Amino acid sequence: MTGADETYVYDEATGEWLPPGRAAAAPARAEVRDAAGNVLADGDSVTLIKDLKVKGANQTLKQGTVIRSIRLTDDPAEIDCRHDTIKGLVLRTEFVRKR
Repeated sequence: MTGADETYVYDEATGEWLPPGRAAAAPARAEVRDAAGNVLADGDSVTLIKDLKVKGANQTLKQGTVIRSIRLTDDPAEIDCRHDTIKGLVLRTEFVRKR
């Protein structure tokens, strides 16, 4: 029998009610890797490995362009970044390499 002061926690991942001591911690963010397999983190700098046409900006980012201070997104295949001329730029990790 359990005490009245115990509160169960619903775990959405498993769909079960768990006692307070067994509640799972927040799920860890999936590792984000660049084209070479290096792990990326918030604030890293990356280099483009291919010329990319930017939709909506009528501009092409050339191979070798350095993008500084990236931010990871919920999708491990995409990173959020800012370029001097393009704000709100989202790049696929398959086209970048960590500096």
